[in-house]
Amino acid sequence: MRTVTGPTDHVVVVGAGLSGLACALHLLGAGRRVTVVERDDGPGGRAGRVSLGGYEIDTGPTVLTMPHLADEAFAAVGDRLDRHVELMPLHPAYRARFADGTGLDVHTDGEAMEAEVRRFAGPTEAAGYRDLRRWLERLYRAQMGRFIDTNFDSPFQLLHPDLARLAALGGFGRLDRRIGRFITDPRLRRVFSFQALYAGVAPARALAAYAVIAYMDTVAGVWFPKGGMHALPRGMADAAAAAGAGFRWSSEVTSLERSAGRVRAVGLSSGERIPCDAVVLTCELPAAHRLLGRAPRRPVRLRHSPSAVVLHAGTDRTWPGLAHHTLSFGGAWEATFEELTRSGRLMSDPSLLITRPTSHDPGLAPPGRHLHYVLAPCPNTDVGPSAAEWRDLGPRYRDGLVAELERRGLDGFAAGVREELLVTPLDWAAQGHSAGSPFSVSHTFAQTGPFRPRNLVRGVDNVVLAGCGTTPGVGVPTVLISGKLAAARVTGGARAAVRTVHAPPAPRAGRAAPTPTVEGSHGPS
Repeated sequence: MRTVTGPTDHVVVVGAGLSGLACALHLLGAGRRVTVVERDDGPGGRAGRVSLGGYEIDTGPTVLTMPHLADEAFAAVGDRLDRHVELMPLHPAYRARFADGTGLDVHTDGEAMEAEVRRFAGPTEAAGYRDLRRWLERLYRAQMGRFIDTNFDSPFQLLHPDLARLAALGGFGRLDRRIGRFITDPRLRRVFSFQALYAGVAPARALAAYAVIAYMDTVAGVWFPKGGMHALPRGMADAAAAAGAGFRWSSEVTSLERSAGRVRAVGLSSGERIPCDAVVLTCELPAAHRLLGRAPRRPVRLRHSPSAVVLHAGTDRTWPGLAHHTLSFGGAWEATFEELTRSGRLMSDPSLLITRPTSHDPGLAPPGRHLHYVLAPCPNTDVGPSAAEWRDLGPRYRDGLVAELERRGLDGFAAGVREELLVTPLDWAAQGHSAGSPFSVSHTFAQTGPFRPRNLVRGVDNVVLAGCGTTPGVGVPTVLISGKLAAARVTGGARAAVRTVHAPPAPRAGRAAPTPTVEGSHGPS
């Protein structure tokens, strides 16, 4: 594994999002002095927080899977996730509602889900689900250590027996077709393939290997942190500060002072200069490239994932048919992905994610009130309406979205809204997200693994990248891994105080999640 050369005693981490905080904790555990510079007034990055009329709104991800990866970062400094964040396992993980009026609860416990599939679609599909679950578990084991939680220096690293195992599992076929080998009901197939949208690829074109995301969502378990998703970065920042990290809040890095192929200091907009031995950039790729003075050459232009419109609605009522996470599928499917990724049209029959965080933490809203997060995927600004067009389009789209929610059974939604925040590609672009998409670079084959923008910067001896634009990719679990991989580039994998926390089994319905076990680790190879 290639690493930063020369001294690495003091590392400046630019950005206090999940990847930057994970990187900081792993660096601290390896004995480095760390300064984190963040342009906002607190931690979180994409996983930020807005207070609006007594409602506490998570501005980023709402689904937490694989929390042992966060625990691993805490363990690097001898701490524990559960000392900072109270996690509640979600039962069900999701509730799926379909255009024909049917629905099912998605359980991560195998027996509970098998029973639900049998009720919903019959015994043949239930048997297919059992086989699908076993396949997802094998797919995860084949990928995690070799292809996800690893630093790539060359595509030749793919030439390993695990590649043959992945191929034997059908990982290089098409996702939708592979899922269809186990279950034939088109509604069930959506439940186990919609996750391809996170990767920015339609299920009919995505590699079956991306079903590993379905493993995280439907097998490994889904949790909710009390206090909202923002409680996770807040807890990570507290642990890093307790371990000795320095933080510069409301500080923007505007320059990198370079000499003899190394960055010697970072310059802030305030005029302050912070000398350092190494730098980890977790900002968006265009911002990182501006600081570096150039972008790496690629044979073809980077493609970005679809974007999303998010309506945060504080209401005076809620609807009993909603779970914590509800997937509301439209009747269209293949056409939806054609609109999102190719034609650039807004979804004519949208599939929506509706999250109600006050289901498990009423304190996120004023007494007797409720908070709803409605996510509607939309084309990014490279293929769909431009950021400027969303200035006028946004309010109209909001009204259409509310009307669609009412048609799908959320009667009185419009009248029940007391506070709201609408986020469109215009807002994502204003935050610096390329193509107006918060989901960054898509996971096409040419932008995955060793072909994704690398985290070790060529031409500069002591700069590393972290975040969803680089290895291994988009999503809470992967950005946490990204921070760990960036730290390993700095430390060479040395983890003097690091412990690995293994994933607990998915909790059964009605049972609390078991306490993770902590064991020694030799770190990444």
